[in-house]
Amino acid sequence: MTKNRGIYELPKINFKKYLKNRLGWVAFFAISTSLLAGFTLGSFSNDYFSDLVNLVPSNSYTPQVSQEQAVINVVRQYSPAVVSIVISKDVPIMEEYFYNPLGDDSPFIIEIPGFRQNGTKKQEIGGGTGFIVSSDGMIVTNKHVVLDKKAEYSVFTNDGRKYPAKVLARDPIQDLAILKIEPISEEAFATVKLGDSSGVQIGQTVIAIGNALGEFRNTVSVGAISGLKRTVLASSNQGFTENLEDIIQTDAAINLGNSGGPLLNLKGEVIAVNTAVAESAQNIGFAIPINSLKRGIIQVQAGEDITYPFLGVRYVAITPTIKEEKKLSIDNGALIAKGDAGETAIIKGSAAEEAGFKSGDIIIEFGGEKITAQNSLALIIQKYNPKDQVQVKILRGEEEIELTVTLGERS
Repeated sequence: MTKNRGIYELPKINFKKYLKNRLGWVAFFAISTSLLAGFTLGSFSNDYFSDLVNLVPSNSYTPQVSQEQAVINVVRQYSPAVVSIVISKDVPIMEEYFYNPLGDDSPFIIEIPGFRQNGTKKQEIGGGTGFIVSSDGMIVTNKHVVLDKKAEYSVFTNDGRKYPAKVLARDPIQDLAILKIEPISEEAFATVKLGDSSGVQIGQTVIAIGNALGEFRNTVSVGAISGLKRTVLASSNQGFTENLEDIIQTDAAINLGNSGGPLLNLKGEVIAVNTAVAESAQNIGFAIPINSLKRGIIQVQAGEDITYPFLGVRYVAITPTIKEEKKLSIDNGALIAKGDAGETAIIKGSAAEEAGFKSGDIIIEFGGEKITAQNSLALIIQKYNPKDQVQVKILRGEEEIELTVTLGERS
């Protein structure tokens, strides 16, 4: 046989005999390997796969930290007491029609479109949040949520039930109001627990619950107290403007529709009422301390209007700028003065007039409390009731004088 250079000729092989012998060994090897693998894998799976079973999600989530558990507990327990408030009003139905601006008797036929009212219809025009403070259906919310006296208000509870609501009182000073819904038969409403806002700390974890955007009921957001004793000028899209003092700042998300909802601590206590947001910033919201509301709740439960003590003076809080401008001798206090448009400094017939206050007096102390930038005269007066007698220290010129005033009533 000749060989071509560079090419090797393979020896002849009996493939039938070769495969017969080899297949036997292959089969034996395969069966042995399978048995060994099965034994090993079975032993291994007893431990490994039993652990995998524990990784399958169960029906309930296990909180990973105590704070997370606290938030879950608060939301679960008190969400049923948070309600959505829907505002409805008769609005005009407008229709398009065509008319001749030259009059119906004109020889010229001209038609231009116009609009005219054709009756009215009930329509939802807004919404907010509230929370139930008594089992018979008393609800707290913001005053700007129920400001329109011609509107109708409905309350939706967390389980979807709808109740007509009546406004019992609108706070004359603060952005707070109290509503009432009537229970069905012997029904008892779920209620919140009111806390003490005097001990709130910056950095404290808080939970906001509300009807976000007037659409997403009982939305929960979590954050911290980011500031205390703030003073802001708040306004609503209804033209309502109010100066809010001594309020709490939080970075818990507060959206449109959250107004009037509760701000709770991790004990489940309501420590403030969510009321405003800074539109030009992110996560800067404001809430009214709950202690400011307790007086109103007690008065309304007693069948009375919400009233406040009234001194009857117009004043300017003394700051370094005011001190320099007015050439004053002290850094703190309340300077009794006329308004920029000439408004009187002492209200005629008021408690201040009867007690002998005069324009130009500087109120230094009220009931033994010094008046400072952090402790304004308005905040101190709110601690009293109408008809209370209070000792007041004033500076008249260079002389300190003490006056006794019997507070009037503002409603």
